[in-house]
Amino acid sequence: MVKTNVTIYFVTLALLMKSKKQTNPIKTKFMKTMKITFMSLAVIAGMSFAACKKNKDTAKTDQVLTPKDQGEVKITNYCSVREWPSTNEAFRASATGASSDMETARKKALTNAQAQLASSMNTTIKAVTDAYTSSTEFNKDEERTGSFNSLTRAVVSENLAGAVTVCEEFTKSADGYKCYVALELKGETFLNAHKSKMSQNEKLKADYNYEKFKDTFNQEMEKLANEQK
Repeated sequence: MVKTNVTIYFVTLALLMKSKKQTNPIKTKFMKTMKITFMSLAVIAGMSFAACKKNKDTAKTDQVLTPKDQGEVKITNYCSVREWPSTNEAFRASATGASSDMETARKKALTNAQAQLASSMNTTIKAVTDAYTSSTEFNKDEERTGSFNSLTRAVVSENLAGAVTVCEEFTKSADGYKCYVALELKGETFLNAHKSKMSQNEKLKADYNYEKFKDTFNQEMEKLANEQK
């Protein structure tokens, strides 16, 4: 429509130029009127063109762009916490390691995963010991409470080496190798080791209630599992 109006204007203008030599007053007045009219049409056509262009630009701006449209690329994370979350029966942790050497990448991944596992276990076990000691005879003796907590932390450290690999994947690129791992340590393994340690400590075993400690431990494991769902 805009192109048609502009074409009509220039054709009409050409006719006006051609008829300019005529001296008939009536025709001259008519021609002037026509000239003004078509000049107005040209202005309107120009405004319409600008408005159409603006609407098109606005439509492009309002279009919803997906992450892919914006250049984002989906990355697959192997052995992730989503695939291998902690449960009410086991601690789990995931990590990666990269190196130009495949075995070195694996060692780095395992070291990082063990650090993640230790952090998760220490946080949960601290909640267990705090809740347990506050509701038992240990709460009345700071020295014994300190000894109990230290022994429990030692059990965590000693058992980290017993964590098993439940997932392991490798990728290779121009930069070298990348290893993805997930480690698991059963809650029962920790409980048995803790019970064994406590039975060997003459000062602590008299007031140690294994069943109560186990119940407190299971409650905290349930919380951990719910956090990672």
